[in-house]
Amino acid sequence: MSSNYTVPGIEQADAERVVQTLQHRLTALIDLQLTLKHVHWNVVGPMFIGVHEMLDPQVDAVRVMTDDLAERIATMGGQPVGTPGFVAKTRGWDDYSLLRATTIQHLAALDLVYTGVVTDHRAAIAEFDDLDLVSQDKMIAQTEQLEMFQWFVRAHLEDSAGQLQHGGTDTEQAAAAAVD
Repeated sequence: MSSNYTVPGIEQADAERVVQTLQHRLTALIDLQLTLKHVHWNVVGPMFIGVHEMLDPQVDAVRVMTDDLAERIATMGGQPVGTPGFVAKTRGWDDYSLLRATTIQHLAALDLVYTGVVTDHRAAIAEFDDLDLVSQDKMIAQTEQLEMFQWFVRAHLEDSAGQLQHGGTDTEQAAAAAVD
């Protein structure tokens, strides 16, 4: 943190912890926004137009989420960082690994991306329990929307028995191969 102030009612040390977690979530959402647009540009095959058009509203919503978190960081006296170099340097995951692929392959890989983002958002919700209910509320609202987007993705991957075609895979490449 760069400031000697934060919002009323939160100790400086707690604010610094919240800002650090918010920055991690901001980094993840910037990466998600770019990944969604990358998928949008690189889907091919059956269901192309439906998936292509489904992704743009997700990109837009995630962009709003990034702005919301960045403004919360600034409100708490922090400095939000959203530069490409910072995102690439500080994220704890590999770059999205599919280029041109079928819609179903991208959706299987994207499901894993959403799982990572939602899981980490839920961890932030738990962390903020005793620290900052305002930031927690933001995480809850974003998680609700991210879970819905993941459901949209999963609806393309689910069979009538409720099984995901790529279930049990743990990498984007494996998920894409499982639906081939």
